[in-house]
Amino acid sequence: MSRRPSRPVRLLASALAVGALLTAAACSDGGGGSEAAPDTAAARAAERDAAEQAPTGSPTGSASASPASLTESGAKAALLTEADLEGGWNQVQDADRWRDRLLVGEVDVSDFLTARTDATDCQELLDGLYRDSLLGEPSGPSALTGFEQGGSRLLEQVAGYDRAGLDARLRWMGTLPDTCDQFTATGSAGGTRTVQVTEASVPGTGDARQGLRVTVQGDAAGNPATLTLDIAAVRVGTSALTVTGGGLDGGQESSVEQAVRQGTERLKTVLDGGTPSPQPTPMD
Repeated sequence: MSRRPSRPVRLLASALAVGALLTAAACSDGGGGSEAAPDTAAARAAERDAAEQAPTGSPTGSASASPASLTESGAKAALLTEADLEGGWNQVQDADRWRDRLLVGEVDVSDFLTARTDATDCQELLDGLYRDSLLGEPSGPSALTGFEQGGSRLLEQVAGYDRAGLDARLRWMGTLPDTCDQFTATGSAGGTRTVQVTEASVPGTGDARQGLRVTVQGDAAGNPATLTLDIAAVRVGTSALTVTGGGLDGGQESSVEQAVRQGTERLKTVLDGGTPSPQPTPMD
């Protein structure tokens, strides 16, 4: 009694049959008459059978793997260094305690046509800038660093988030130039501040991004002052970096853009399992 061919042999025979059928179809004369149809159908059926039995351990196509989840050490490694920034920025150790009092105030509801709803968004903007939580509270690891240059500061946060919540916050940021535009906030001592919110460009890095410029006019130490902040947020997978730069000396648009480019490259390197270079990545 003859033995039944093993499964690998049957698969090979099926694949050879497909090749033979396709060769016969290619050599047939005419434009594919009724006699060629059964061969073509059989070839497709055999091809499907072979595909269904093929191993599935190796990925197919050109799609790349999703970035890995951020770890505590990875968040710290992804942070910018002095070498990543131009213009004499000096890294500081107390960036987690930075709090600008000009960002504190109760938003005046009467400034808004839709009153409470829009005022709540603008209050959330001020609170988020003051508490370094513009993208919401991270659901994963988080790390923060800061730099000083004269009277200006640059702050970067790298953190892991819930993907749906992160995308929602980025969309929310995009609505603020229209929702908030210009409004008044009243400080605890009764002083008023005029706040303006405009859209800002962000380098085309990462998977999604959003930028804002916020100016706050009020008093500092009894003197008129204007705080200007350039803000950029970039998502990479389920992680994100937020960069805020500026101060009483004006905005820091170019430094924020450079920080975003370098910071995104560092975050990508970490999520890909690598270690960021101590030297900044050359940018075009």
